Amino acid sequence: MFMSQGNTRANIKIGSSVGIVLKNDQRSGKITKGVVKRLLTKSPTHPHGIKVQLEDGQVGRVKEIYL
Repeated sequence: MFMSQGNTRANIKIGSSVGIVLKNDQRSGKITKGVVKRLLTKSPTHPHGIKVQLEDGQVGRVKEIYL
């Protein structure tokens, strides 16, 4: 189960399980799953999703937050 408010920083915590879209996958919209290591977007919201770094080092914008 997931909620899709990946564009609001307050919904995303370090250690959260998320689905992100990597820069290279923006055209296809392919989701990469992982655990948040760092929040990179400073503003409280972003129209395309909050940018995060996953524990494996990949960086992308959050599209899905898993509960």
